[in-house]
Amino acid sequence: MAAAMILPRLGLLLAALAAPAFAADYASLPGGAFASVLPADANSADVKIAAFRLRREPVTNAEFLAFIKAHTEWRRDRVASVFAEARYLAQWSTADTLGPEAKPDQPVTQVSWFAAQAFCASKGARLPSWNEWELAAAADATRVDARSDPAWRAAILNWYAQPSSQSPASVGGATNVYGVRNLHGLIWEWVDDFNALLVASDSRDQNDPDRLRFCGAGALNLRDRDNYAVLMRIAMLSSLKAANTTVNLGFRCAKDGAGDDR
Repeated sequence: MAAAMILPRLGLLLAALAAPAFAADYASLPGGAFASVLPADANSADVKIAAFRLRREPVTNAEFLAFIKAHTEWRRDRVASVFAEARYLAQWSTADTLGPEAKPDQPVTQVSWFAAQAFCASKGARLPSWNEWELAAAADATRVDARSDPAWRAAILNWYAQPSSQSPASVGGATNVYGVRNLHGLIWEWVDDFNALLVASDSRDQNDPDRLRFCGAGALNLRDRDNYAVLMRIAMLSSLKAANTTVNLGFRCAKDGAGDDR
């Protein structure tokens, strides 16, 4: 076979071997009425969620490295400070090298909301809303809503009680009933509307996103206040600014509509 034909095929083979262990495919979630801990109004109404697709796994270091090589403005040595603080991707060995503290199949962490949004946009996607993430995360392996199960709650809280790790475990493990994995027990995750999570419901209805934003006021309208794992996540996300990064905060992407998307 001529070298002109062999070399392109060899390149494709090497690229396939270097690909992340999990393909970036999306699970289809049906949406519908959902009993969010942040109700839709002062009467504790369910929120309405349209059908959507959610990545089955968090974005990995390998995927984010490929992204910054294609979009070099998001390298840690080039990103504008308004879009990412100094700790952005600090666990990587260099601006374009992962190193021992950031293995290819681990979820990428220490990324800002701006960087997460940019990655998702580059894939024709977006960050999930809180309600979308909460709906997906309410499921276990057999139930679409396991939140009333004390054992399920305790297992999640046990992870929250562990010290933050500089090096999270690799992406993988069992999926929930929707086919989504690692929503609990691996990392925290950005959502699109993170900075409005604790707005009181009446102020949201009045288009006043700054009124009663903080924990004490927002909690007045929270349902299911015994679900401490969810409330801790809300408190953590709502305390952040979009340029912030932490050692255990990553993300996954979402898309509108239902159907298979691989």
